[in-house]
Amino acid sequence: MKNRVTPTSVERVMREDDFIVSKSDLKGRVTYGNRTFIEFSGFTEKDLLGSQHNIIRHPDMPRAVFALLWETIRGQREFNGYVKNMARDGSFYWVFANVTPDMDEERQVTGYFSVRRKPKASAVATISQLYRGMVEAERKAGPRDAIAASSKILQDSFREKGMTYDEFVLGL
Repeated sequence: MKNRVTPTSVERVMREDDFIVSKSDLKGRVTYGNRTFIEFSGFTEKDLLGSQHNIIRHPDMPRAVFALLWETIRGQREFNGYVKNMARDGSFYWVFANVTPDMDEERQVTGYFSVRRKPKASAVATISQLYRGMVEAERKAGPRDAIAASSKILQDSFREKGMTYDEFVLGL
Protein backbone atom coordinates (compact mmCIF):
# COMPACT_ATOMS: atom_id res chain seq x y z
CA MET A 1 0.00 0.00 0.00
CA LYS A 2 1.49 3.32 -1.07
CA ASN A 3 1.23 6.24 1.33
CA ARG A 4 0.00 9.16 -0.76
CA VAL A 5 -0.74 11.46 2.13
CA THR A 6 -0.18 15.19 2.22
CA PRO A 7 1.45 16.31 5.46
CA THR A 8 -0.46 18.81 7.58
CA SER A 9 0.60 20.99 10.48
CA VAL A 10 -1.67 19.10 12.87
CA GLU A 11 0.32 17.47 15.66
CA ARG A 12 -0.93 14.59 17.75
CA VAL A 13 0.84 14.18 21.08
CA MET A 14 1.25 10.81 22.71
CA ARG A 15 -0.04 10.34 26.23
CA GLU A 16 2.50 9.70 29.00
CA ASP A 17 1.41 6.07 29.41
CA ASP A 18 1.25 5.25 25.68
CA PHE A 19 3.54 2.68 24.12
CA ILE A 20 3.41 2.07 20.40
CA VAL A 21 4.53 -1.48 19.67
CA SER A 22 5.13 -3.08 16.31
CA LYS A 23 7.00 -5.98 14.80
CA SER A 24 8.31 -6.28 11.29
CA ASP A 25 9.94 -8.93 9.18
CA LEU A 26 13.49 -8.75 7.83
CA LYS A 27 12.37 -6.52 4.96
CA GLY A 28 10.55 -4.03 7.18
CA ARG A 29 6.99 -5.24 6.53
CA VAL A 30 4.68 -4.86 9.51
CA THR A 31 3.72 -8.21 11.07
CA TYR A 32 2.16 -6.84 14.26
CA GLY A 33 0.91 -3.50 15.56
CA ASN A 34 -0.72 -2.84 18.90
CA ARG A 35 -3.87 -0.74 19.34
CA THR A 36 -1.87 2.41 20.06
CA PHE A 37 0.07 1.98 16.80
CA ILE A 38 -3.19 1.59 14.91
CA GLU A 39 -4.69 4.61 16.70
CA PHE A 40 -1.81 7.00 16.03
CA SER A 41 -1.12 5.81 12.48
CA GLY A 42 -4.77 6.20 11.49
CA PHE A 43 -4.54 3.04 9.42
CA THR A 44 -6.53 -0.10 10.03
CA GLU A 45 -4.78 -3.24 11.15
CA LYS A 46 -5.51 -4.71 7.72
CA ASP A 47 -3.83 -1.69 6.05
CA LEU A 48 -0.75 -2.01 8.25
CA LEU A 49 -0.12 -5.75 8.22
CA GLY A 50 2.12 -6.63 5.29
CA SER A 51 2.85 -2.98 4.48
CA GLN A 52 6.32 -1.49 4.69
CA HIS A 53 6.84 0.16 8.06
CA ASN A 54 7.73 3.34 6.19
CA ILE A 55 4.01 3.74 5.46
CA ILE A 56 4.13 6.18 8.39
CA ARG A 57 7.35 7.95 7.37
CA HIS A 58 7.09 11.72 7.50
CA PRO A 59 8.92 13.62 4.74
CA ASP A 60 10.61 15.77 7.43
CA MET A 61 12.66 12.72 8.49
CA PRO A 62 16.20 12.57 7.14
CA ARG A 63 17.02 9.45 5.15
CA ALA A 64 20.30 9.21 7.05
CA VAL A 65 18.47 8.45 10.30
CA PHE A 66 16.85 5.41 8.71
CA ALA A 67 20.16 4.35 7.14
CA LEU A 68 21.69 4.44 10.63
CA LEU A 69 18.72 2.54 12.07
CA TRP A 70 19.05 -0.25 9.48
CA GLU A 71 22.83 -0.43 9.85
CA THR A 72 22.45 -0.71 13.62
CA ILE A 73 19.73 -3.35 13.75
CA ARG A 74 21.24 -5.42 10.94
CA GLY A 75 24.37 -5.45 13.10
CA GLN A 76 22.23 -7.06 15.82
CA ARG A 77 22.35 -3.97 18.03
CA GLU A 78 19.49 -1.91 19.40
CA PHE A 79 18.70 1.50 17.94
CA ASN A 80 17.36 4.47 19.88
CA GLY A 81 16.20 7.59 18.15
CA TYR A 82 13.64 10.32 17.73
CA VAL A 83 11.25 9.87 14.83
CA LYS A 84 8.57 12.10 13.35
CA ASN A 85 5.82 9.89 11.95
CA MET A 86 2.88 10.79 9.74
CA ALA A 87 -0.62 9.45 10.19
CA ARG A 88 -2.96 8.52 7.39
CA ASP A 89 -4.73 11.90 7.66
CA GLY A 90 -1.45 13.83 7.27
CA SER A 91 -1.10 14.75 10.94
CA PHE A 92 2.19 13.98 12.64
CA TYR A 93 3.42 12.64 15.94
CA TRP A 94 6.88 12.43 17.48
CA VAL A 95 8.13 9.30 19.20
CA PHE A 96 11.22 8.13 20.99
CA ALA A 97 11.88 4.75 19.37
CA ASN A 98 13.76 1.70 20.54
CA VAL A 99 14.19 -0.87 17.76
CA THR A 100 15.76 -4.25 18.44
CA PRO A 101 16.41 -7.36 16.40
CA ASP A 102 14.10 -10.28 17.21
CA MET A 103 16.15 -13.49 17.31
CA ASP A 104 15.40 -17.18 17.36
CA GLU A 105 17.06 -19.82 19.56
CA GLU A 106 20.10 -19.98 17.23
CA ARG A 107 20.55 -16.17 17.52
CA GLN A 108 19.44 -15.68 13.92
CA VAL A 109 17.53 -12.45 13.33
CA THR A 110 13.93 -13.24 12.35
CA GLY A 111 12.57 -9.69 12.36
CA TYR A 112 12.52 -6.47 14.34
CA PHE A 113 10.65 -5.29 17.41
CA SER A 114 9.96 -1.60 18.01
CA VAL A 115 8.64 0.17 21.08
CA ARG A 116 7.92 3.88 20.88
CA ARG A 117 6.93 6.25 23.65
CA LYS A 118 6.25 9.93 24.15
CA PRO A 119 9.46 11.94 23.71
CA LYS A 120 10.57 14.83 25.90
CA ALA A 121 9.50 18.16 24.37
CA SER A 122 12.98 19.60 24.88
CA ALA A 123 14.49 16.68 22.94
CA VAL A 124 12.03 17.16 20.07
CA ALA A 125 12.94 20.87 19.89
CA THR A 126 16.63 20.00 19.62
CA ILE A 127 16.30 17.08 17.23
CA SER A 128 13.77 18.77 14.92
CA GLN A 129 16.24 21.61 14.33
CA LEU A 130 18.99 19.09 13.56
CA TYR A 131 16.69 17.11 11.25
CA ARG A 132 15.70 20.27 9.32
CA GLY A 133 19.36 20.87 8.53
CA MET A 134 19.84 17.24 7.55
CA VAL A 135 16.82 17.21 5.21
CA GLU A 136 18.01 20.43 3.60
CA ALA A 137 21.47 18.90 3.06
CA GLU A 138 19.82 15.84 1.48
CA ARG A 139 17.83 18.02 -0.91
CA LYS A 140 20.89 20.02 -1.92
CA ALA A 141 23.05 16.90 -2.39
CA GLY A 142 20.52 15.12 -4.59
CA PRO A 143 19.38 11.50 -4.33
CA ARG A 144 22.78 9.90 -4.97
CA ASP A 145 24.63 11.77 -2.20
CA ALA A 146 21.73 12.60 0.13
CA ILE A 147 22.45 10.06 2.86
CA ALA A 148 26.16 10.84 2.96
CA ALA A 149 25.48 14.58 3.21
CA SER A 150 23.03 14.33 6.09
CA SER A 151 24.99 11.55 7.83
CA LYS A 152 27.92 13.94 8.05
CA ILE A 153 25.75 16.55 9.77
CA LEU A 154 24.44 13.96 12.24
CA GLN A 155 27.91 12.59 12.98
CA ASP A 156 29.40 16.06 13.38
CA SER A 157 26.64 17.00 15.84
CA PHE A 158 27.54 14.30 18.35
CA ARG A 159 31.26 14.03 17.65
CA GLU A 160 31.82 17.75 18.31
CA LYS A 161 30.34 17.09 21.75
CA GLY A 162 32.75 14.18 22.25
CA MET A 163 29.89 11.67 22.33
CA THR A 164 28.73 8.55 20.58
CA TYR A 165 25.39 8.62 18.78
CA ASP A 166 23.73 6.73 21.66
CA GLU A 167 25.14 9.10 24.28
CA PHE A 168 23.89 12.06 22.24
CA VAL A 169 20.38 10.71 21.70
CA LEU A 170 19.91 9.30 25.19
CA GLY A 171 21.18 12.57 26.68
CA LEU A 172 18.60 14.77 24.96
